Amino acid sequence: MTRWKRPDARRLRAHAPALGLWLALCGPPALVVASLDGAQRWATAAAFPLLGVCVLVRRRSPLTALALPVAPSLVISLDLFTTGYCAALAAFGYLAGVRLSRARSALWFFSAVAAGGLPLAAVVGRTVWPWFSLLLTLLLNVVLPWLLGRYRRQYAELARTGWQLAERMEREQQAVADRTRLRERARIAGDMHDSLGHDLALIALRAGALEVDPRLDADRQAAAGELRAAAGTATERLREIIGVLRTDDESAPRVPADESVAGLVDRARASGMTVTLEQAEGTGTGTLPAMTGHALHRVVQESLTNAAKHAPGAAVRVRIGRAAGQVQVTVDSTAGTAGPGAGPVSGGSGLVGLDERVRLAGGALRAGPDPEGGFTVSARLPTAGGALPESLARPEPTASQRELAYAQRQVRRRLRQMVAAPVALLAALVLLSSVYHLVSPSWTVLERKRYTALRLGADRSRVESELPFFALDAPPDGTPPPPHDWTCLYYSVHPRSDSAYQLCFTDDERLVKKSVVHRRDR
Repeated sequence: MTRWKRPDARRLRAHAPALGLWLALCGPPALVVASLDGAQRWATAAAFPLLGVCVLVRRRSPLTALALPVAPSLVISLDLFTTGYCAALAAFGYLAGVRLSRARSALWFFSAVAAGGLPLAAVVGRTVWPWFSLLLTLLLNVVLPWLLGRYRRQYAELARTGWQLAERMEREQQAVADRTRLRERARIAGDMHDSLGHDLALIALRAGALEVDPRLDADRQAAAGELRAAAGTATERLREIIGVLRTDDESAPRVPADESVAGLVDRARASGMTVTLEQAEGTGTGTLPAMTGHALHRVVQESLTNAAKHAPGAAVRVRIGRAAGQVQVTVDSTAGTAGPGAGPVSGGSGLVGLDERVRLAGGALRAGPDPEGGFTVSARLPTAGGALPESLARPEPTASQRELAYAQRQVRRRLRQMVAAPVALLAALVLLSSVYHLVSPSWTVLERKRYTALRLGADRSRVESELPFFALDAPPDGTPPPPHDWTCLYYSVHPRSDSAYQLCFTDDERLVKKSVVHRRDR
């Protein structure tokens, strides 16, 4: 005896969405199947197993799931709009847009349905008007949900790709920035060594003088000697520690610890650069806090270095001013005389390090090209301790931010396409139907002598051989409906006429009625 096994809860949860979708799509055909008869009833009843197959294959073959409901829909109505399959076509159209990676197969399918609907409407319905209804249903009930699904897929792909790219580029940029900041801090440590080493050397010198001063007793001379030894030891230890922090690829020569901006500019002029210095009183590095002075010196030094490296022959103007507790330095350089691309390629780490130096000093830095083709570096630094209340300018977007902006523009462009495509197709459909409305009456005119020659009881195939290929899409307004077992065709008496010939056939394909019906105002 086989024991009953409890279903796996995870498997049930995995199949719950498919079961819910099938039940939801089976609702409309269940409501209308009892009110239909003949082929329409059988086509609607086939929806229950057919939609089950569509739900099962919706992931592996979404286009097959969309194509299966089309055939019974055309059996029920040539215009493709049916109560039983309308929701299914919209749902599977949306899922096809989400699942299909390429649009070509779906576009071929839509084109095949549209092209096949024309001869089907002409042969079965003997009029082209159902074809226009089919195109409208295909556009609004299938293509539009497909576009919505495709937009969702593209949005998800672009967003996912954009975030992955952003994360990778952010990591790379962060690694470069971290290395540059560490190098800049090592340079700051070197500056500390230069200044503190100088001070410790002075302390050791003074302690040595006290050690040999005959006016001091032996104990104080010994203490002075210990102080001199301690200062020397501290100097050596500082040199060892700072030596570890120094980078091996440091290419910038060490400058004197107390070099002024004027001295830096003089050295640049001596090397052949054209440099102009405009410096206000009280902005010398000796009159500013240590960190501010070093940062000011470094801004000018890095700007002159970049001008010499990337714009040989450029004229450089250095302006240093002071106002409202701040010192502002601006270095403007022209485009240079060597032409574009003459300088070496730069990774931009110098400006990152410079920004770190200015930030640690409590200031803000801005650097970028100017409208004349040159380059401008400006910084604001506090003349007292503390940072500036706000940054100098909004930071430039990073490469990852630009990539994300590009992805967002792509999504917006596809959204506009999703809206514009159905509108354009709808406009084309309206134009085509309007043209057909103008020319079609001449195709449905039944000559009076042929109408008179028709005999009641004649076989339908023989009668239709004498009729125009196209019939009117609908009888004139106010025409009474025929009996249930009759099928009636209507033809124009003459173009632009409100009257029509009515020809009715029974189920045994015999002509049972011929008459002229006129339009009646309701």
